[in-house]
Amino acid sequence: MGGGQQFPTAFFHNVLNTIVLVGLLTQKPFQRIAGFTNSMFQIYAPDLYTYYSTMLDKLHGWNKNLKRNFLPTMSVFAAATFNFGLQTITFPHLDFANLAWGWCAITALGNFNPDKGGHLILWDLKLIIRFPPGCTILIPSVLIQHSNTSIQAHEKRFSFTQYIAVGIFHFVDNDFCSDISTKASPMTEEERAAWVEDM
Repeated sequence: MGGGQQFPTAFFHNVLNTIVLVGLLTQKPFQRIAGFTNSMFQIYAPDLYTYYSTMLDKLHGWNKNLKRNFLPTMSVFAAATFNFGLQTITFPHLDFANLAWGWCAITALGNFNPDKGGHLILWDLKLIIRFPPGCTILIPSVLIQHSNTSIQAHEKRFSFTQYIAVGIFHFVDNDFCSDISTKASPMTEEERAAWVEDM
């Protein structure tokens, strides 16, 4: 949710892209990655996991027509991105559209020598992490600037990421209204101060 949307909705994709995406999301390898990531999240950050799960359940209770990428027991992430550029490389960046204290999942895929490239760099922590194909990591992507190194010319690297936009949390917290609508609604000074603090 973002870009001026007034309520959460699925991204619009043309027919061909929709067929491809549905096909990918129903493939066992991606379902297994999602399930594994979900389990890691639940084990290492149980309170945050419960928060994600509760918010997503509330959202889907509000609009039962919203489709999940995976079964609720398989993933608490509302969104996923497939990066299939032949050599998926990212510049140092922060994912400001995500929940500030939240985590996102990054999975490296492809066929490359992880000793010679494809390393994950967590700039603020001054860490360079060997990140072979098939590895998954959960990071607070709004707080830690991250990127990955290039690979050799003949190799391929892809990625699969899972996350939730902060706008979804705001929408649910605002009793299923956008920040714009909530801000425009009548509030006492105390209510407005409490709302701003919660955001």
